[in-house]
Amino acid sequence: MIRTINIKEITTNIKEMCIEATHFLSEDMERAMKQAEKAEQSPLGKQILEQLEENLQIAADDMIPICQDTGMAVIFLEIGQDVHLQGGSLEDAVNEGVRQGYVEGFLRKSVVKDPLIRENTKDNTPAVIHYKIVEGSQVKIKVAPKGFGSENMSRVFMLKPADGIEGVKEAVLTAVKEAGPNACPPMVVGVGIGGTFEKCALMAKEALTREVGTHSDIQYVKEMEEELLAKINSLGIGPGGLGGTTTALAVNINTYPTHIAGLPVAINICCHVNRHIVRVL
Repeated sequence: MIRTINIKEITTNIKEMCIEATHFLSEDMERAMKQAEKAEQSPLGKQILEQLEENLQIAADDMIPICQDTGMAVIFLEIGQDVHLQGGSLEDAVNEGVRQGYVEGFLRKSVVKDPLIRENTKDNTPAVIHYKIVEGSQVKIKVAPKGFGSENMSRVFMLKPADGIEGVKEAVLTAVKEAGPNACPPMVVGVGIGGTFEKCALMAKEALTREVGTHSDIQYVKEMEEELLAKINSLGIGPGGLGGTTTALAVNINTYPTHIAGLPVAINICCHVNRHIVRVL
């Protein structure tokens, strides 16, 4: 049965989600931060984590953004094939939600209209929108405002198949080492393996929206996530890049089939707030 949804619902929800994601830490990240603070072995690292938690609580209590860089809005839409969207353009509806959220929420506008001329759009649009058509009659919306301190630390490696799993691990560790303090650790590391040049980057981005503490359903990938997290946390970068045993809170890996001649790997790093929020309409 076809279900009709007015695009105004999309606009309203994205507006609310932009405001919520930039002011309140998600529950999974809050749990991860508390666990990290208890487990951190460095006194300075523990102090930094305590200060970050205090900052996050002040932001929530006083309705202040949890980071001054309120990011570029990245939107993932999973649209059921039995949904009929009416009332106008879906893309316009998404961008209107972002515009309302950033203007009415008094959030920093960080988007420029042209990458070289660099004139600010003054409402943080356009968003980066990823669409997926799925079965069913629901629309799942993921909003993930992405700050560029960590975004700038991301990498794509076009490895040779012979590099294998050890080459993938080395690529992830190389990206994290090069990011160092610039990604505002403790970080979440999203990894995409397989597909093509652009597919692996998209998988790495979406991996950041997975609930922290959960793992891939593929056993060897789950083991790689756990191994890489342990190795990253042994690098000594630590909270704020000031040393310690907590450099990352999670490593989330997504995989996809690829060509016999390639092994694309993308690493998309996010800072300690790792803003993401999900709603289903």
